[in-house]
Amino acid sequence: MTASEKLRLGVNIDHVATVRNARGSAYPDPVRAALQAEQAGADGITAHLREDRRHIRDSDIDALTEALSVPLNFEMAATDEMQEIALRYRPHAVCIVPEKREERTTEGGLEVAKDENRLAHFIAPLRDAGCRVSIFIAADRPQIEAARRIGAAVVELHTGAYCDFHAEGRFDARDAELERLREMSAFAHELGLEVHAGHGLTYDTVGPIAAFPELRELNIGHFLIGEAIFRGLDASIAEMRRVMDAARG
Repeated sequence: MTASEKLRLGVNIDHVATVRNARGSAYPDPVRAALQAEQAGADGITAHLREDRRHIRDSDIDALTEALSVPLNFEMAATDEMQEIALRYRPHAVCIVPEKREERTTEGGLEVAKDENRLAHFIAPLRDAGCRVSIFIAADRPQIEAARRIGAAVVELHTGAYCDFHAEGRFDARDAELERLREMSAFAHELGLEVHAGHGLTYDTVGPIAAFPELRELNIGHFLIGEAIFRGLDASIAEMRRVMDAARG
């Protein structure tokens, strides 16, 4: 496997901050987790600064920017506040995601096709500042086409439905969603977009997604942080890396 073919692994450290915030303490420190993930082989770190600051805080972004050697993928909603923060820090990558206060986690992909004009103007300053703009979307042709039209460099395909169907034992639906993800990965690549994927992936579900030849990056968080309770963060990341690499052949 050449370096250019290697599938990158971005580790999302949001839920280390979730545990910290549950007690209102200074630990566990998400920056420490990010540095450990980096040492364990993560190719990048993902952090989602939500409007309600339920996990990652502004001070975490500041510390991550100072501490990391690998790229920071800054997940955020398309709001003026978040744009201002992203322009202040200018992270390597900015991933635009939908956000609702009442949701536990991101429930679906961003609606791009019905909001093209606003989103095109929203991401333009981020691109001009040197940020690589990614759009988190469902594996849907109109959304992919719209993401390209607004000037995004990357689409990240939402794998949540595929993972949920697997967990529920709905294997026909799982396989149909996997095929849709495969087709839309190829379609996005044909349009010249870099293709990433993520949400809900585990050791049991990551292999078929990692095998997509057009895919360049997976972003995985909640499962790895949960698995770290039992086997440690280093070992959890190493096993995910092994499964991904095996799927890549």
